[in-house]
Amino acid sequence: MGLVYANITIQNSLDDVLAQQGDIPKENIRKMDVKSLVDTGAWTLTINEEIATQLGLKVKDRTDISLANGTISRCDLVGPVDVRFENRFASCLALVLPGADEVLLGAIPLEGMDVMIDPSSHQLVVHPNRPHGAQMKVKCSFSSYAHG
Repeated sequence: MGLVYANITIQNSLDDVLAQQGDIPKENIRKMDVKSLVDTGAWTLTINEEIATQLGLKVKDRTDISLANGTISRCDLVGPVDVRFENRFASCLALVLPGADEVLLGAIPLEGMDVMIDPSSHQLVVHPNRPHGAQMKVKCSFSSYAHG
């Protein structure tokens, strides 16, 4: 099928909260537009140290990862990060892969934004059945919700 790239905006979620509360001006929200490789086999958003620093993202945890070549590495999870694509938005943690030369847009933000790869155009697109907004899948065992 080939590689699929998408232009996304990533921003510091906490800056956005501070701006909404009036604690910082909106123009002080740290964000950047990046070209990302859409990688459905990746777990979450993957960035490098430079992007994490520019966005002022704090380390939330460290985790072991398995790279495509089978190497196991320990990396920082930073965030939270807001990811925007067209009229879609998701919030997630980002994996910081030292020395990474491109941003990977993985499964968690892809699912959160309700987007998909169009195999005929090799592009990331909003779900064609839901062009005006994302639809979240929620499993609920409460029968009252089924009739509400």
